[in-house]
Amino acid sequence: MIIGRDRERAEISGMVESTAGRVLVVRGEAGVGKSALLEEAAELAVRAGQLVSRITGVEAESELPYSGLHQLLYQLLPLNDDSRTVLDAITGRRADDPPSLMTLGIAVLELLSDIATRRPLLMILDDGQWLDDSSADVFGFVGRRIGGVPVKLLVAVRDEVISRFDTAVLPEISVGPLTDEDAVRLLDQRHPSLDERVRQWVLDQALGNPLALLELPSQAGDAGLPRRLHHLYGSRIAALSDPVRAELLMGALAGVGTRPRDGGPKPRHRMRNVDEAVACGLLDAEPITGDVTFRHPLVRSSVVQMATPEQCRAAHRVLADVHRDDLERRAMHLAAACVAPDEEAARALEAAAHSAIRRGGALTVVGWLTRAAELSEDLVERARRLSYATFLSGYAARLGSELPPVPLTSGPDAAVNAIHQAFFEDGDVRSARRQLMAAIEGLDGEPTEALTRAQVLLLAVSQYAADPALWNEAHQTLASLGDLVTEQTQIYSNTWSDVVLHGRGWAEPLERAAANLRDREPWDVTRLATAAYYLDIVSQYRPHLERVVDRELATGAVFSGILMLKVIMLDQMGSGDWDAAVRTGERALALEIEHGRHLLAHQTRGYLAQLAALRGEIARALELRAEIDAWARPRGIGLVTDLADSIAVTAALSAGDYEAAYRHAVDITAPGTFRPYCAPASRTLLDLIEAALHTGRTEQARRHALAARDAGFADLSPRLALTCYGALAMTAGSEREAGEMFARATSHPAAARFPFETARIQLAHAIRLRHARERTAAWALLTHAAETFERLGAAAWAERACAELRIIGAAPLVSTPYTSLTWQEQRIADLAASGLTNKEIGARLRLSPRTVSSHLYRIFPKLGVTTRAALRDAMNRPDRVTASNA
Repeated sequence: MIIGRDRERAEISGMVESTAGRVLVVRGEAGVGKSALLEEAAELAVRAGQLVSRITGVEAESELPYSGLHQLLYQLLPLNDDSRTVLDAITGRRADDPPSLMTLGIAVLELLSDIATRRPLLMILDDGQWLDDSSADVFGFVGRRIGGVPVKLLVAVRDEVISRFDTAVLPEISVGPLTDEDAVRLLDQRHPSLDERVRQWVLDQALGNPLALLELPSQAGDAGLPRRLHHLYGSRIAALSDPVRAELLMGALAGVGTRPRDGGPKPRHRMRNVDEAVACGLLDAEPITGDVTFRHPLVRSSVVQMATPEQCRAAHRVLADVHRDDLERRAMHLAAACVAPDEEAARALEAAAHSAIRRGGALTVVGWLTRAAELSEDLVERARRLSYATFLSGYAARLGSELPPVPLTSGPDAAVNAIHQAFFEDGDVRSARRQLMAAIEGLDGEPTEALTRAQVLLLAVSQYAADPALWNEAHQTLASLGDLVTEQTQIYSNTWSDVVLHGRGWAEPLERAAANLRDREPWDVTRLATAAYYLDIVSQYRPHLERVVDRELATGAVFSGILMLKVIMLDQMGSGDWDAAVRTGERALALEIEHGRHLLAHQTRGYLAQLAALRGEIARALELRAEIDAWARPRGIGLVTDLADSIAVTAALSAGDYEAAYRHAVDITAPGTFRPYCAPASRTLLDLIEAALHTGRTEQARRHALAARDAGFADLSPRLALTCYGALAMTAGSEREAGEMFARATSHPAAARFPFETARIQLAHAIRLRHARERTAAWALLTHAAETFERLGAAAWAERACAELRIIGAAPLVSTPYTSLTWQEQRIADLAASGLTNKEIGARLRLSPRTVSSHLYRIFPKLGVTTRAALRDAMNRPDRVTASNA
């Protein structure tokens, strides 16, 4: 019988009895009575006919990804065989990549929802502070979304232990000490014959903690909460026979819980011949199965604390054999059993680390690799493993988490890790390149992982520098290393640099790599995906990236996760999913700012600016462009400054200022050439030609199209092939050639994958057909182009397509914005289009200039314009309709 706790019990019982989905986190210090409240909730649910699933966090498994979720799945999956597809990957039944947090969370929600349609479900999670981070994130995801199904989640966590539930944004209730009156009632009820002196001593020491009130009367001594609770069971544990204490120690280190079936059916040490411990209240026995569990988590902790180091090591050695078929558990127990260096344990721990990394557990395995280094018998292997741990800590480090300290290493390998951190924080190209060259020279040509990492980082720095001299130096350095350069590094060297000069022939190995990404580390995946982006085949990588990015950001290599978001964003931009690209970019930018990756943050701002320019948000695009250019240009970050120039081209095209667009385009590359090691040089092919044609520079436009043909664009990548054929069609001297090149462009497989480029080519060819008086053919192309631009949100190009439709006498099929203008907005728009200032409009309509400005702020996006000149053109269109009656 629970004494007191009326408020907490009412809250929990209301949750259990609710017909809607509910979640509640119960917080309090150790021994305060959280488990008793959960036990009462379980009894209420059972009496109400609900299904109860119990999960217990186990400290010994807090670093094993998804070990907590295993407990839930092994209880519920037999009830729902159709839910295994996504969940089997993390339960070990399939070799697939573990799904992302969102995918996994949705799968768990579907499982729970399906079960709850037959019988309401209550999930009880005790000791949630010991739950592994991956499982805690899934339960947090589920908890925030179960309002629509009859599923309840009740979680108990300790106040003094930091856990993922601290930031899960779930409803909470705090359980504090009992009031003085309730403490007296509890003590007198359970120990009515206490001497008054002892009674008062217990009350003074317990300070309202229920477990202390129950246990301290049998102990004569002084202690302090919460540490003292570990000693409450000390005398009983000490009184056990040696074999029974050994059994309890085995059970505690194996992760045996405090409820039957805690931890699922993984092989465990089943405690035997422990009736003595059951009789003295340390263990509970399940009447039907005979399984024994710890009465309280503190019993388990006390057993471990009271064991000698040698006793713990001996228990771990036995448990390593129990878990011989479980790579990660076996490695952890082997490592814990060692005092002196042991190469077998070191190899096992490193293999477990590689396995966990591929399942999104990079944050956890830094400590494993550091321990593997400590256990290494060979000094070279020790240095290699320490170097790997240091490298991984740089990729996995995130704010708010404490990684295990990695002993400092010296030499080039440590330097490479330091250079990586500094470069992506401050973007100092010159300093990073100089230090990397020295580090590579210091490695003396030895085939080590540190040398490979130094090579890749040198290529990354060269990529951001976008400087021909630095790229030539990087290529010469790799050439001097001969066989010490892997094929993968050669892929990066030839695709990150300049695909026009070096990219030919590398698509096939990238496509092969895309077929087996689940066996690669996350940093290798992002590097390959970046190479695939430059060759326009990143769509083959995107499904894998979208599956794993959430887990990498949550518990894995967060740096790789951020890069994955960037690559996903770029593919969304290319494939025409611009709304999703904005969301992905903003998410990436927030993470980059949070983690101090300023170089990546400015690069992402550039991509967001490019999207804004494409959609006619000229002011925002130019504001972001100015910000990134001012930061990148002094640092010599050519990739970002070239991106800034490309934004200026797009913004000018979107605004219809073709002269400015041409000037900015030739700043990137001169007509008829493609500036070496400048990524936008080839990607702005259509931009330069469109600007040149609109400003009467037909000779320069044709020369640029022919240069693309002669450079072999058609064989380099799908997107370059599409734009090359389109450019030749746009600049063709004969109708026959124009038709042939247009047919090649629109029939190319890339036409569907790159809708913006395809629609631009259609618009240009339709104008050519209109001039040739082929109005029917022009109408079909213009209609398709207009619909595409409208869907993308490319307002300026949509308007141009609509204008062409009007010229040939066809009504635009895209929506017109005028219906959304109120009567007042239309009056203000008409006056502004006539050339009046805000002050003059205000005087005429008896409004303040500030009010007029506010109206225009709403009018501009409704009409898809950003300037008063564009507003004038919009208000003079023949397709205007009357304003709404709003």
